[in-house]
Amino acid sequence: MNAYDLIPITSLEKAMLPIGEASGLPSPLYNDPDMFAHERDLLLGKTWAGVGFAGDMPQLGYVKPVSFMGLPLVIIRDNDNIIRVFHNVCSHRGMLLINKEGPIKGSIRCPYHSWTYDLTGQLKGTPHIGGLGVHKVNSLVYDRHGLKEVASAVWFDIVFVNLDGSANSFEEFIAPIVERWQPFMGDTGYSRMRREIPSEGQTQGEFTLKVACNWKLAVENYCESYHLPWIHPNLNVYSRIQDHYHIMFANEFAGQGTMVYNLADSAGTRLPVFPEWQQNRMKEAEYITVFPNVLLGIQADHTFAIVLEPVANNQTVEHLRLMYVGDEAITPEYKGCRDATLSAWKEVFQEDVMVVEGMQLGRSSPGFNGGQFSPVLDNPTHYFHKWAAKHLIESIQTTGV
Repeated sequence: MNAYDLIPITSLEKAMLPIGEASGLPSPLYNDPDMFAHERDLLLGKTWAGVGFAGDMPQLGYVKPVSFMGLPLVIIRDNDNIIRVFHNVCSHRGMLLINKEGPIKGSIRCPYHSWTYDLTGQLKGTPHIGGLGVHKVNSLVYDRHGLKEVASAVWFDIVFVNLDGSANSFEEFIAPIVERWQPFMGDTGYSRMRREIPSEGQTQGEFTLKVACNWKLAVENYCESYHLPWIHPNLNVYSRIQDHYHIMFANEFAGQGTMVYNLADSAGTRLPVFPEWQQNRMKEAEYITVFPNVLLGIQADHTFAIVLEPVANNQTVEHLRLMYVGDEAITPEYKGCRDATLSAWKEVFQEDVMVVEGMQLGRSSPGFNGGQFSPVLDNPTHYFHKWAAKHLIESIQTTGV
């Protein structure tokens, strides 16, 4: 028996019904460890998923090992300033190559038998492969045995990968959200986004949350504003349910927007804003999930990105990075504003921890197996369930898993 024998296709088909008739995804998709193992290859691995941030790679020759649902990968900024992603294993005996992040001078060297690779993944050295002092053999074609590269792309400072290489081009994948955000970001706004410069070795404008929940619950909670009055009382004072609208488009994107975002105003300063942002929409902000695991937020004076790292069926790490508008915004003059912005988002996302962890615990109850949706307030969450159910059904039918 495999994991998907626990989930009849009919239970997935129920998630795809109109919202008033639909049931949510069945509980084994949240609490079964075997199901989690299948999801990497049958769901996240077939599309473009986030695995890290280009801004975390501060210099040429920088490497950063990451785990993609148990699969060891390494992100590399090569000497031509190109971000690449490889399987983090030596082609010789499968030894893990990179154990910690940092700059590399020269070649990547396997700690086992000292095979070496350049930063583009090409195999360069095989010491003593033909016996002591014989470093090459005719039977080994170097071009065939470099590091195995994973399809990757960088957008919004996020490093995306398509594990199985079968997805549409990243440009085609991301085009709908780029088009939607044209009135806010224009064609040039993305190039204005700036990460805060670390101070005395301390990171700035970022935080990480370890949450005891399945990654899908973090997506579902982010998509909707239904919970605002009870979970985010300070935010709800000025940004109520009725001030929000739903966002669902192109089958891969869902979330919410607000009409009453307050531009950051603290320490006597106001953050610079995107000149591309339409003046009559300055109080609008949008919070969209790029399925499967990237959460984005745009406001006129800053943006943020969250990459959800699924660690286990009941463990997720949320990696958040804030970005501001232009070089001026990251100068000392605006530090008070930046600190206030970071503090506000920390409060919001920490308030969500109790919710997603509580839902994870609830998925172990035989009294719950999917739940229902509000036909008025749960539309983005239902949209995500439909996306997941559709792709799982297609994968099961195609692979026979």
